[in-house]
Amino acid sequence: MISKKDTTSLLQQLVAIQSPYFQEDRIMDFVKEWFLRENLPAEIRAYHEAKVTDFHGKNVVLELKGSGQGPVIHINGHLDTVNLCQGWTRNPEGEIRGDRLYGVGALDMKSGCAAAMIALKEFRNTHETFKGKIKASFVSVEEGPYGMGTNALIESGFLDDVDFSVINEPSAGFNDKPFPDICLGARGGYGLEVEFFGKAAHAATPELGISAAKDAAAVIRELDHIEFKEDEYLGKGTCCVIAMEADGGACSVPDYAKIKLFRHIVRGEDEALILREIDEAVARANIRSTYRSSFREAPSEGSRGFMPYTVSVDEPLVKQFVDSVRSVSQKEPSYSYFQSIGDFNYLGTRIDAPALIFGASGENFHGKDEYAELESVYETAKILYDFLVRVLVD
Repeated sequence: MISKKDTTSLLQQLVAIQSPYFQEDRIMDFVKEWFLRENLPAEIRAYHEAKVTDFHGKNVVLELKGSGQGPVIHINGHLDTVNLCQGWTRNPEGEIRGDRLYGVGALDMKSGCAAAMIALKEFRNTHETFKGKIKASFVSVEEGPYGMGTNALIESGFLDDVDFSVINEPSAGFNDKPFPDICLGARGGYGLEVEFFGKAAHAATPELGISAAKDAAAVIRELDHIEFKEDEYLGKGTCCVIAMEADGGACSVPDYAKIKLFRHIVRGEDEALILREIDEAVARANIRSTYRSSFREAPSEGSRGFMPYTVSVDEPLVKQFVDSVRSVSQKEPSYSYFQSIGDFNYLGTRIDAPALIFGASGENFHGKDEYAELESVYETAKILYDFLVRVLVD
């Protein structure tokens, strides 16, 4: 049976391996070898993102085929983390205090990967025959640009037959709710930039020039006045300035400036709307520079943006997952919708199959002293196992 000792031990091993995005080879090899030792047929699927980053990446995948007709259940997690930030007071490579395991990626999302790995091991050990199919993917570069690992799997066709995805991101931790919390969708988003072209002049006579920097700043102020559409589940979008650049040299009016934006969107918002919002902000700012808006270059058409989505609580496989949560935890789950983006957007919108997010509780993801609550990791593994049995065996 699944034990808390096993989930905790595996999570400790995962956290001990540093795996910031673009540097995941060690953890990919570890996870593949762990599955092979447990008699699970894992393999590494390599990919090359040639258009934007020239990155050669790895994903670990496995497939368990049943003996009869049934649904194809996909379990997804990412093994990369953000980079180590400043201010840690705990060991970022793993430290247990009470029921908390501290470490980079402990919550986001090595907690979910450990739970999924243990659940798959237990299912294989206890059910030689079942119906349908299980596909699992443990991917790279989710925290980095474009969700490259999952994007590569989608574009390779590996997920074409999937009927339902469970992404074991830390839903309770993300949404600051007690465990168990089921996330039934997420906002989407686009990265883009706006360039401004002014006129250079000496800083002693700025009136003879057109400052691209001042015009960019004026537009930034107007972006605060966007009236965002409200979705009944996902709420409203946001427009965040994530970078700005301009340089007039030692003593000149800058004739070029650029702002980079990330625009979170809800259902019904699209690229055309975003460009119109920028045009309207520019008009309100009454700038003198010319400007150009463009969405960031992406590896492929499918990865240009992250589409928002929701899944109904009445969807049959969602209802069975809810039954597993209730049965194992003896609690009624809360329901939420994630406010940012991730591989779940791709899985919920690009493979024509429902996708939910469910995982551990904890705090400080992407920040100092990140931790996962170990009881919730253990419960996640048991719930995932129960769901697989409920759908593929019972």
